[in-house]
Amino acid sequence: KFEWDLKSHSLKLRATAGVLQMGVEISKYLYRQWVGFGLTDVHLSNHTVQLSLFSHQCFLPNGIPCDQRGPNDLLRQQFSYAAYSAVGSMQGDVVDVQYASVDDLRRAKDSLNLTNQIAVVKLGQAPLLYKLSLLSELGFGGVLLYIDPCDAAPGRHTWHQAFRVTLNAGGNPTIGESEVSRDAGRSLTSLLVQPISALLAKTLLSSTSSEQGDSYRYVLVGSRHDSDQGGGPSAILNQLIAVLTEQTKRGWVPDRTTVFCSWGGSALGNIGSYEWGKDNRVILQSSAVAYISLNSPVRGTETLRATASPTLLQLLSCIRGGNCPGPNVSSLQLPGDVNFFANQLAVPTMEFAFEQTKAEETTSFLSEAQFCAESPETLDPLFKFHETIAKMTAEAILRLVNDPVLPFYPLDIALDVQNKLKGNTDHYTMPMLSSASSLRDHAAFFQSETMRPANDPKERDPSHLRMLNDVLRDLEKSFLIPQTPPGVYRNLLYSLPEKTPQFSILRFSQEAVLHCNEVLCQSTMNQSLSLILRAIRSAERLVFKNLRKNVDSKESV
Repeated sequence: KFEWDLKSHSLKLRATAGVLQMGVEISKYLYRQWVGFGLTDVHLSNHTVQLSLFSHQCFLPNGIPCDQRGPNDLLRQQFSYAAYSAVGSMQGDVVDVQYASVDDLRRAKDSLNLTNQIAVVKLGQAPLLYKLSLLSELGFGGVLLYIDPCDAAPGRHTWHQAFRVTLNAGGNPTIGESEVSRDAGRSLTSLLVQPISALLAKTLLSSTSSEQGDSYRYVLVGSRHDSDQGGGPSAILNQLIAVLTEQTKRGWVPDRTTVFCSWGGSALGNIGSYEWGKDNRVILQSSAVAYISLNSPVRGTETLRATASPTLLQLLSCIRGGNCPGPNVSSLQLPGDVNFFANQLAVPTMEFAFEQTKAEETTSFLSEAQFCAESPETLDPLFKFHETIAKMTAEAILRLVNDPVLPFYPLDIALDVQNKLKGNTDHYTMPMLSSASSLRDHAAFFQSETMRPANDPKERDPSHLRMLNDVLRDLEKSFLIPQTPPGVYRNLLYSLPEKTPQFSILRFSQEAVLHCNEVLCQSTMNQSLSLILRAIRSAERLVFKNLRKNVDSKESV
């Protein structure tokens, strides 16, 4: 309870335990409902206390828990080592850096503190010693190496196998020309390096998440259960759970797992979604493919707006037979619980919502002012608007969990980038425009020649599907930059409201002219342009590299 003292002009904070307790009771009520619907993996997360999820777990390199090892398991582990690794022990968080490419490491560095952490790295695509040098420069303390089964030779089963590597390129490192070589002894790196099986890698990366499902990829669906929202978002979420679980009882088995999230603390700074997202950041970065928001689905009855990142724009046009409102589809920044997933993780996001006023972009941030919502019975007595949102959301979920190739369209991202570069051409350099054009060409070819055939059942090679979905999952992450002005998304693909689309950080660079000298303004503008160019080139390299890999694969066949 907040109380304004007119005499002292001070703000007093009184007991809020009643409000917080109400949120706890709502959470428990939803928990009982979801279990009743048939969900078998339901968790309540309390973020008032920090808990460790690792609690003295012990594994052998092949993935066998130490308390389950047989008499011969320990003997076999002598063949799993990294010769000339540093010797010692350490404790740290595991960080999934994929192949430890420059782009992989840049994304990890932009979002996490890497000092004295443990990198989980796939072998392949670059020399191991080169990868270790990059990891050491970034401050990692240890490295766990594994082989992705999709990269293994046909017939080679590496899922349970650990292996050996050497960090010595040749010769006796203790007899060298430099003092460094002689002092190093048997250690050729400051990193503690250990090869492990793919099974153990999956176990370690999954153990940072409270989700224990077997599916590798997750579609997140989230709503808030704050008491001032009238229960509308929770009602839609509950109905979706009831319908989808009923389908699973009839034998439906989706290709991907749907994770339903009901957030508390949204009105106080999106506490629930931020804390849960941070706790599960590692697994979400590698496994979350989309976030569907039900933050405030019915806030009026006049206009239906669909908001999504460019990655998902084509998905919207396929919903309801193409009847999704074309003029009201946008990729604007969204307030609310979608923020963490779109802005911190660059997970493609979407939201359907009815609004009371005409969908003018200039009103988009008025929702930052929080009022007590009208009850669903008053705003939508027949619940027809809630029903529409539920149906459209369900159709989007079905596409996302069922399509073998994720229904993402790289060309839409490339076209969005070019559209943002149309205005203020004086600021853009030829390298930037050339990179944007190259991204468009490669994205179009990738989309038509590589993605489309994979949807044919005869063309669904598992390793090929994995490659496609990895590219589609990571493409939006290329546009995540380290820092922006307060309140502006780090994800460059989301815009601020304006008649002429442009990258949001450029708008603020231009507005800075009003209160800075020419040298400082130009420096700010150049820095923003450099970040945009780097993002475009990162996306172009990701598409081209995998496009080239697909072409080479066809030629070898």
